[in-house]
Amino acid sequence: MTHNEISGIIVDVAIDIHRRLGPGLLESVYLRVMEYELIKRGLRVEKEVAIPVVWETVKLEVGFRADLIVEGLVIVELKSIEAVAPVHKKILLTYLRLADKRLGLLINFGEELLKNGIYRVVNGLKE
Repeated sequence: MTHNEISGIIVDVAIDIHRRLGPGLLESVYLRVMEYELIKRGLRVEKEVAIPVVWETVKLEVGFRADLIVEGLVIVELKSIEAVAPVHKKILLTYLRLADKRLGLLINFGEELLKNGIYRVVNGLKE
């Protein structure tokens, strides 16, 4: 399965969840439901994955926790806030670089219309 196929499924799942639950719940609720729905669709999902920072030859366990990594390829970062700031997209790009991943999705369940809260961030993806 390609990055784009995986991201299409993730977006479809997110839209369905938002349509059914609406905005305004805690991020942790959307995270659990996203994980459940993606697994139900046969995807391999890792939740709250610790990603270390490697500095020179030292592995520092102070990096970040990816909300979801789907099929080992796509990082999904979830928010439930009024509006995404430009820094959120920059942070996701840094996460992609640290984890050596090519595609990330930033999904803000706080938006009235979810399509306005989905951001695709790439790190050298050639697909």
